[in-house]
Amino acid sequence: MTKILKIHELEKIYTSGLKKLTVLSHISFEVEKGSVFSIVGPSGSGKTTLLGLCAGLDYPSNGTIELCGRNLENLDEDERAQLRNKEVGFIFQNFQLLPTLTALENIIVPLELQGEKNAAKIGMELLQKVGLSDRFDHYPSQLSGGEQQRVALARAFSNKPSILFADEPTGNLDEETGEKVIQLLFELNKEAGTTLVIITHDLDLANRTQQILRLKGGKIMSNKKTIVV
Repeated sequence: MTKILKIHELEKIYTSGLKKLTVLSHISFEVEKGSVFSIVGPSGSGKTTLLGLCAGLDYPSNGTIELCGRNLENLDEDERAQLRNKEVGFIFQNFQLLPTLTALENIIVPLELQGEKNAAKIGMELLQKVGLSDRFDHYPSQLSGGEQQRVALARAFSNKPSILFADEPTGNLDEETGEKVIQLLFELNKEAGTTLVIITHDLDLANRTQQILRLKGGKIMSNKKTIVV
């Protein structure tokens, strides 16, 4: 199968004075296009740092990253931004909705900035899919945590990304609400045919993905495929 993400001998080292802190060391793996892939590990294992590097939000100290067929090392900041706008979606633990925009506006503003003429129609269709069409004019402060994350899901899929990075998508939700959000995430992902990379410390969630990369202390402990029922 086609590999949408290729990581080879990746390292991230921070220097403070004479001291060096190695956050990631010799990380290598590949993600198949259309698959659901999880990266698990305890706090401080380097999961979020790895996500930032994979998405071209930060630069590695060593190693190579190939995202959607593009070697990130060869791209400048503008080219990286263009690649993310066209190919990449994000879901964050703290939702990152703009508080001064309604649920619908949080979805359509990024689309309008990309020149999408049917942004409002697309936004309403996505809100309907996540069960929030009747809350389109509500601001984030008027929505529950689960509702905010559903708006974030709709926004993430709005530009039809080739790959979507979800960083602890249920971290701020209770167990029941988190399960509903994950089911919706998997449903939207299957419908769109997007590659999904989930960063999580939840092993139950990771075991529902097709492949698990385990990190500890910035190093790979294991990289195995799972059987998803």
